[in-house]
Amino acid sequence: MSLFEFSLLAPVSLFLIINPFSIVPAFLAITPGDTQQERIRAAQRACIIAAGVVFFFAVTGKLLFSLLGLTLPAFQIAGGALLFVIAFEMLRSPDAQARLTAEEREIAKLQDDVAITPLAVPLLCGPGAISTIIILQTQTESQSIGYNIVLLASVPVVYLACYLILRFSAQGAARLSPIALRITKRLMGLLFAAIAVQFIINGVGNLPFVATVE
Repeated sequence: MSLFEFSLLAPVSLFLIINPFSIVPAFLAITPGDTQQERIRAAQRACIIAAGVVFFFAVTGKLLFSLLGLTLPAFQIAGGALLFVIAFEMLRSPDAQARLTAEEREIAKLQDDVAITPLAVPLLCGPGAISTIIILQTQTESQSIGYNIVLLASVPVVYLACYLILRFSAQGAARLSPIALRITKRLMGLLFAAIAVQFIINGVGNLPFVATVE
């Protein structure tokens, strides 16, 4: 694979596996009481955190997995379990913030920042993004340093695109009614649950002893 081909493959693969367009409904649904500026700040923080995590795995992922004896199926199962917990909370008590005062909401934001979970992890930086960046890293091992530079540079480029998409969605969110956001939140909770189960199924299916039996 030429350097030019890899410079297209790396960012496109990472962008497609993250699929920020599919995250927009979830982003709006999990920030129903936030203003436009609060949503933009949440998107900015989430993209910075997610980019940092993916960049870390782009540099040390394969080595870290080898040293700690970790496997990609373990990340898939863990990400699925985390997402399912989030989905359950969205379905069980989606309107909890409506019962809080302004001061209590500020405290809640400090204790449970949606920019970190679930927006940054696992939506913007889940098992798919981590596994993709590690797979791309393995393709640079026998290549020149230019391939590594392209791989590392693709991370901030992709997450800048993600931030711009989320920022645009935050600016247009004022046109959505509160009822629409509540309905969207419940639907996204159900969708999150399905995605979480699929993550777990994929992780279990990729376990060595399962693959051997099949």
